[in-house]
Amino acid sequence: MTPTDLRPTPSTARRAPTGRPVTRALPTRADLDAAALRIAPHIVRTPLLRGPSAGPHGPDLLLKGEHLQAGGSFKTRGAANAVLALGADRVVTGSSGNHGIALARLARPLGITLTVVLAAGAAPAKAAAIRALGAETVQVGGGVAEREEHARALAQQTGALLVPSSDHPLVVAGQGTVGTELLTDAPRTETVYVPTGGGGLLAGVCLAAAGHPVRVVGVEPALTPRYARSLAAGHPVALPPCATVADGLRGQRPGQVPYPIIRDRVDELIAVDENEILAATALLRRHGVDAEPSGAVALAGALRAGRRERAVAVVSGGNTPARLHPAHHTRT
Repeated sequence: MTPTDLRPTPSTARRAPTGRPVTRALPTRADLDAAALRIAPHIVRTPLLRGPSAGPHGPDLLLKGEHLQAGGSFKTRGAANAVLALGADRVVTGSSGNHGIALARLARPLGITLTVVLAAGAAPAKAAAIRALGAETVQVGGGVAEREEHARALAQQTGALLVPSSDHPLVVAGQGTVGTELLTDAPRTETVYVPTGGGGLLAGVCLAAAGHPVRVVGVEPALTPRYARSLAAGHPVALPPCATVADGLRGQRPGQVPYPIIRDRVDELIAVDENEILAATALLRRHGVDAEPSGAVALAGALRAGRRERAVAVVSGGNTPARLHPAHHTRT
């Protein structure tokens, strides 16, 4: 889907302070509703797909197909909500790839100059896709923490607006529209399994589930269980960099915006190992769903849980190297 007129409307646009993210109260369900209206013309309302029959869930497992989203991942929702609500000529972000791709798709038609800071282990295909969309990339050593520190410094130096990949109220509200859609389409869902990195998607689904009896389960790579460790400690805990195959979920520390929302609403956090992630990725592909490993983490969590229930696993992204290859875009 190619974004059409992405200019902020007079009723929603306002010039954001530069050099740092806008801070305000935590987002609410009303913010999710506003986000849904704001981004509707620029995203795909992704379907619920029948899940693979392997495992205890059988036909009751559904997949929220965010691999079919514009830009290849759910990140387009939060990115669109932020840039459409905040006026900015220059934007800086730190990203493992999908958030950068989402912003780059939006930046060109909006006339925004975008710089995406990538950590040392960023996927080359995603970095190339960001540049092909007209954005500049900067790669730094270290992990996600160093990436985010450099992005903040760069935004301050240049006067650009910093749009984090998850730790921003508008981003969380945009990601939360995943939850409002799936609970509207499948209101009898008993459990939603959500892949968890920076926590923006999990926090958004938690907001969408407010007042709903659904269980919300976050699924983290076992190599970097930052939310499980933080909730156990009672405060945000920073972990060292890791190289999980789920490259979009390598965050080292919970965000200030997602953490309290998740703390107050999430029902369970599950950790899945690398073999489980790869097995879930392969299972999805045999089922006709071309997900990247990060996008298969929620299914891995559902399979590990082994509960007989009406469940939805969020397939958060499908930006595989094959999909990002220029030949793929030529064909499609």
